[in-house]
Amino acid sequence: MLPRTDLVAARPVTPDRLGELAALARREIPGVRASEQDLAEFLRHDPNSIFVLCRGRNLLGGIAFLYLNCAGLDALLLDEFSLYDPPRKYLARPDEDVAAIYVWALVAQGRGAVGLGNVADILRGPRFRAADYYAQPSSSDGRAFLGALGFTPVPSFQPDLWWYQRPWNRLHQVIAPSLQLVETFSERGAADARY
Repeated sequence: MLPRTDLVAARPVTPDRLGELAALARREIPGVRASEQDLAEFLRHDPNSIFVLCRGRNLLGGIAFLYLNCAGLDALLLDEFSLYDPPRKYLARPDEDVAAIYVWALVAQGRGAVGLGNVADILRGPRFRAADYYAQPSSSDGRAFLGALGFTPVPSFQPDLWWYQRPWNRLHQVIAPSLQLVETFSERGAADARY
């Protein structure tokens, strides 16, 4: 888990920073075409889907997410929609629990990356609790960064899709062997428990 820090602030982007953030993303991330208007449209759908990473008033980076519902997670794994223009039907409503968090774009200059711990802390809230992270790196540096964060490639129809399983979602793998004991007990029956 990434730690919180006071060195870099992470907060939802405000309309006055959208143009600057869009320009930074287009300059630094291969393949990004998002305009200020595109980002504004996503903010209208979910105002907490794009964060800026700042030190004082200095913009060090930003991160944008697609909060997917269950149908959206399935469509992502099956490569059934364009990540450049995701259909609204696959995005969780702001009042709906999120099934998966897709890292749509990430750019961080200098110390900006340490602010990701603050974003991760926000995404530990109830709405996001069950959701794992997914991302597609657009460069070899992006691939290395995802690997350093604990992401691994995931088999899917979506090319070069990476996945980060949150620690609390791994718990069932630890508990699973004890469930075998419950199954054995239920097969033998409660009558055996008397002796």
